[in-house]
Amino acid sequence: MQDSLTQISPPRLVIFDCDGTLVDSQHHIVGAMHAAFGAHGLALPAAEAVRRTVGLPLAAAIQHLLPPDALLAPVLDAYRTAAISQRQDPDHHEPLYPDLLETLDMLEAAGCLLGIATGKARRGLDFTLAAHGLTGRFVTLQTADSVPAGKPAPDMVLQAMAETGAAVPSTIMVGDTTYDMEMARHAGVAAIGVTWGYHEERMLREAGASRIISGFRELPEAVAELIGGTECVR
Repeated sequence: MQDSLTQISPPRLVIFDCDGTLVDSQHHIVGAMHAAFGAHGLALPAAEAVRRTVGLPLAAAIQHLLPPDALLAPVLDAYRTAAISQRQDPDHHEPLYPDLLETLDMLEAAGCLLGIATGKARRGLDFTLAAHGLTGRFVTLQTADSVPAGKPAPDMVLQAMAETGAAVPSTIMVGDTTYDMEMARHAGVAAIGVTWGYHEERMLREAGASRIISGFRELPEAVAELIGGTECVR
């Protein structure tokens, strides 16, 4: 598997979503959303509805969940306050998905550049990476507050390619939501959908996923197939 990757001509860039792809953060996202809505006397959105919005810029996610007559700004501020409070809790934990670290090692050993494109703000992403000892593992970090438009617009992928010198044929987006698949499609790059996140496999395929994987151990071979062509897969 690793040999097949090393045959691909550089530059090669693998961009990961964060929530629902690298880390399982759904309980904290739902909890912060419920705290924000509850602080303003609003009916709490269903957990499934909250998970459907993960990946969008925060303001867009909250707007999707708000009733038509509710004001966005107070709920947005309340969410940020709740999220900061969660991160200060010593029991705060967002587990990595199985086999992630070993997969990152394999991709790096094969010469792939690693990046992140997330709906998180930079402060939240920095916290998550530091909590798991991942600071410095990714050469480009794209967040919702670092580009003009968040997912599903192509801005984060395009900016990641500009920063690394990667080209469309050698760039792949890996994510768990339709927003990731649509962002990749809008940027013209291939997309790999993961089944362990917050959107269903059917939705990922309909949104344009080039491949679907059910575990990180499948990722290096999928990357090799998409970047180098099937002749590079052994």
